[in-house]
Amino acid sequence: MGEKVTVYNFEVVLEPEEEGGYHVYTPAIKGCHSYGQTREEALKNIADAIQGCLAALKKHGHNLPEREMVRVEVKEP
Repeated sequence: MGEKVTVYNFEVVLEPEEEGGYHVYTPAIKGCHSYGQTREEALKNIADAIQGCLAALKKHGHNLPEREMVRVEVKEP
């Protein structure tokens, strides 16, 4: 029998950098950031960073922070 695999979906934010490339982070894990020269590289790198952050949280006995979605209605002028 193989390893147990848990699949997570994380929202990530890509921010273009002035000097080129992308800063990328996930709001779900405080301090989990990465960078890539292209969008594809940035997304691959943040996936690796998320795996590392999850391993560190587990190692130190921490759980992921709770997340909720909030609906906001914005009135347009």
